[in-house]
Amino acid sequence: MIVSIFKYKRHFKKMNAFCMMICFLCGANAQEKKTNLEVYGFIMTDMGYNFNSIDPHWFDVMRPTKLPSFKNEFGTDGNFFFSVRQTRFGIKSTTNTSLGELKTDFLFDLMGFGKNIGQTTFHLINAYGELGKFLIGQTASVFMDQDVFPVTLDYWGPMTRIFNFNIQVRYTPISNDKHRLAIAIERPGATADGGDDATSIQLANVKPVFKMPNFTAHYKRRGSWGHVQVAAIAKMMQWKDVSGSTTQDLSGSAIGWGWTISTALNLGKRCTVKVQTIQGHGIESHIADAPADVVPETNLVDPAKPIKGIAQPAWGFFSFAEMRWNDWCQSTIGYSQENVTNGDLQPQNAFRKGRYAMVNVRFMPWTNIMAGLEYQFGKRENFSDGFHSVASKLQVSFKFNFSTKTGF
Repeated sequence: MIVSIFKYKRHFKKMNAFCMMICFLCGANAQEKKTNLEVYGFIMTDMGYNFNSIDPHWFDVMRPTKLPSFKNEFGTDGNFFFSVRQTRFGIKSTTNTSLGELKTDFLFDLMGFGKNIGQTTFHLINAYGELGKFLIGQTASVFMDQDVFPVTLDYWGPMTRIFNFNIQVRYTPISNDKHRLAIAIERPGATADGGDDATSIQLANVKPVFKMPNFTAHYKRRGSWGHVQVAAIAKMMQWKDVSGSTTQDLSGSAIGWGWTISTALNLGKRCTVKVQTIQGHGIESHIADAPADVVPETNLVDPAKPIKGIAQPAWGFFSFAEMRWNDWCQSTIGYSQENVTNGDLQPQNAFRKGRYAMVNVRFMPWTNIMAGLEYQFGKRENFSDGFHSVASKLQVSFKFNFSTKTGF
């Protein structure tokens, strides 16, 4: 009987060891294939009062280019507004594969763009997959620097920030805590406000032709002091005259190019200064609030082409300060300015110069809950008729964040 018990114990130990080995292998295999999933986003409600008039399609943002270009263009002053268009919903995932970690992100908000302008409807922000140093899909343009965006209640923010979520193939050869280098080819013709690609070329009886992608690159240096980023873009813009005229042909092309320098500097523990400057030709479609990339100008050297398209020059900057008064109260204040050089055949009331300023205070008394009050100011100046318009707005916002994670 005793011998049988000892034999049973030996068999039990062997079986136990075998089971542990199976569990280890299965666990390792499960860990190797494990996917982590995060559902995230926020519900945001904005309400406020427009003391002046603005294009009704953009009633809940401050865009100087959308202010009246002539008296009473958008009716009388003074309108109260409500909006939930900033609300966001997203799903992120990370999966271990034999080629490395695969990351995906699908994110949208409710801000109507393009054909859905002015509506509360689906608007795609991110839809990409990233494996190692390569990313394919839609996300922030490599020309952008999201880390320099000031915290505003206004969805649009400073008019001169680079703001273009574009479809791209991106390669990031260097990415660590201190350095980041990224290059990409991106969809041509994309506009910052999601409008029709044709609006990027302001010429009569012509259609845009996109035979090459946009080329973008940036280098970012990080440190305890903050960060600085230098970025550049190059693009080919072509257009075809579809008027059928036998006496003139307005077809043409232009090279677009631009550069930007941005920085966020930590001034102690309670203040961060964010600055960005931009200059280029034909890059308006990558700027948050700007007119067309290509505009018409007189061409006296060729009677068959009395009008030529030029890549419209633009430059601008913004400077903002973010203050953290305590654990539950923060503020942002800043100013932005943008100038473009108009073509001589543009309408007299075409946009020439814009200014944007804002100040806010934000309260975060509980985790995942924010309430804030913001004052916004905008000014638009026309090309050559001497007209200008201004706008002031008070906005109150409530934001409720959510996030949950799981793995399988």
